[in-house]
Amino acid sequence: MVNFADRMSQLKGSEIREFMALTAKPDIISFAGGMPAPELFPVDEVIEAMVTVLKENGQEALQYGTTEGVPRLREQIAERMKAKNNIITDIDHILMTSGSQEGLAFSAQVFLNKGDVVLMESPSYLGAINAFRTCEPNFIDIPTDSEGMLMDELERVLETTKNVKMIYVIPDFQNPSGKTWSLERRKQFMEIINKYEIPVIEDNPYGELRFEGEYLPALKSLDTKGLVVYLGTFSKILAPGFRLGWVCAEESILAKYNFIKQASSLQAPTISMLAASKWIDMFDLDAHVEKIRECYKNRKNTMIDIMRKELPDSCKFTDPEGGLFTWIELPESVNAKELSMKCLAEKVAFVTGTGFYPNGGHENTLRLNYSNMPEEKIVEGMKKLCRIIKENL
Repeated sequence: MVNFADRMSQLKGSEIREFMALTAKPDIISFAGGMPAPELFPVDEVIEAMVTVLKENGQEALQYGTTEGVPRLREQIAERMKAKNNIITDIDHILMTSGSQEGLAFSAQVFLNKGDVVLMESPSYLGAINAFRTCEPNFIDIPTDSEGMLMDELERVLETTKNVKMIYVIPDFQNPSGKTWSLERRKQFMEIINKYEIPVIEDNPYGELRFEGEYLPALKSLDTKGLVVYLGTFSKILAPGFRLGWVCAEESILAKYNFIKQASSLQAPTISMLAASKWIDMFDLDAHVEKIRECYKNRKNTMIDIMRKELPDSCKFTDPEGGLFTWIELPESVNAKELSMKCLAEKVAFVTGTGFYPNGGHENTLRLNYSNMPEEKIVEGMKKLCRIIKENL
């Protein structure tokens, strides 16, 4: 019998990834994943950029590179972070990763020992929970309201809990809830962070996908002590297949991420970095993001309108100002897992909410994605879902 490392007992497959295999079938209406709309990928432009890279820098594109990543791409990221997030940084504070998921896994390795405590929003991103579990921490999830994490509860936990090593948050269009932190909540949070000097992982894959309202400053832009580690990605604004994310952090912290990157995969893919950089030089990323925003806004509005008309008052749901997800809380008597089986029988898929709570529970919740299905499929699938919910109340 094979003896595995103790940490393997803490790990299990992602419910979302398991659903993706099932929902890849063309007859399934899937609200389960967090995938962008593939019809919006700029395929022809990427071909042009890729061919240009291979013709002009083919040997470099197919060779190993530095762990930090292609300098020109890091320059472009720094410029964009200043323009979009009000974060003043440079290439020496940016490390390229193979998607922002790798940044989450590295964060656990950099900050956590077995038994240390991670704080996060309640609920929080399932992929982050699974990434952190590899280092066997304890989780405390902090309650939230419509403006984000509750600061009184956060400070109470920090005052009374030993070995809090890291706080993980998604302030913009949170996965899974779709909630966005208010400006006042962000300022309060940074005051508390500066007081206790706890490292913060700010995950921002959805920040540019705002449909309405004003952009709010990233936590990193309010960071005066170098405590915030910012994770960004091209997966939601260009193409997830590039597998390109980045970590932006203070130098002494970023050096630790660099060591982990060297030990795990050496570097992000050279050809992806050069192709993405060339695409940004050749084409208009802002115009592309605006096209994505308009599409997702319409799809979100379609989904929310149906829920407003069809769901009973006992069901609560979020109406996000951006991002990819909305979140439903059913009456406690309804089990979302049982509901999902009934929906799958009618070829509609969603992800149950319990996996987004690190300590389990909340079996009456579910997450819906609206970015990946065309509007006619959203209408068909949501009418089925709402009917099945009403039948089970």
